[in-house]
Amino acid sequence: MSILLDVVLIAISMGLLCKGSHWLVDSAVRIAHKLRMSDLAIGLTIVAIGTSAPEFVVTISAALKGLPDISVSNVVGSNIFNLGFILGGCAAIRNIRTTSVLVWRDGLFLLSASVILTLFLRDLTLTSQEGFALFAALIIYIGYLFWKKVPIEQKEPEENATWKDIPIFVLGIITVIVGGHLLVWSAVSMARAFGLSEWVIGVTIVAAGTSTPEFAVSLVAALKGRYSISAGNLIGSDLYNLLGVLGLAGMLRPLTIDAPGLQSLYILVGMVLLVVVFMRTGFRVSRAEGFVLVGFNLIRWIFDFSAQG
Repeated sequence: MSILLDVVLIAISMGLLCKGSHWLVDSAVRIAHKLRMSDLAIGLTIVAIGTSAPEFVVTISAALKGLPDISVSNVVGSNIFNLGFILGGCAAIRNIRTTSVLVWRDGLFLLSASVILTLFLRDLTLTSQEGFALFAALIIYIGYLFWKKVPIEQKEPEENATWKDIPIFVLGIITVIVGGHLLVWSAVSMARAFGLSEWVIGVTIVAAGTSTPEFAVSLVAALKGRYSISAGNLIGSDLYNLLGVLGLAGMLRPLTIDAPGLQSLYILVGMVLLVVVFMRTGFRVSRAEGFVLVGFNLIRWIFDFSAQG
């Protein structure tokens, strides 16, 4: 009976993710154009911040509870998952077109942020001052996005935004987050029923579950041909996680990690570099490159399982 209930809840959560993603993407596009913002700008900011809410809650809660390893590993793991499984998976389904702005401005900024965070944590500690520097970098970046606007993408005539789009956008974010939490809760319950260990559940279901909002939104945006929102959401979420979430967590309490955490940061830097290269080749992430990114993550998971064994 319990397993049947979990199956029903998983089906409901998938429905919430799907419906919420459609609401979020459609309203975001109308709001962006009303504000004379590009799809890329709103994907990098408002949409990215909204879909990063699960990582924010988990990371800040862990930091306040004195669990710094969880704070850092959740962000680093989610970022690798975003670029590998989500961007790679979306590209494997449909080629993701990119732009020179996304590559040279946002992609290189994400690479720089990843390298700086790694340098900050080489002594296995993120100080309050370093956390402040990360958070300040995010504020400057977001301010630049709103000041230096890029041309608006005109795919087809859009409906004019109305006041209703704001509550629809908020409702979309809430629906996606609730769907993600429900999916994690029911999937963990089912996994326990089948006898999976807590560690296996943690590195698979929980790690993937906090990224379900990014996956749902990016996939729906890609299928609708809104590639700037699709890719921008993932790049923006990773930036928000690294600079905003970890920066704020570091300001609240200095974070210390174990040596394996530093190795994960090296993997993240390599993943970001690979993604930037893929985005530049033909200014798209092809289906073949998408499969490479997914494969990279699968190998990493296998390595993690082997290390635990």
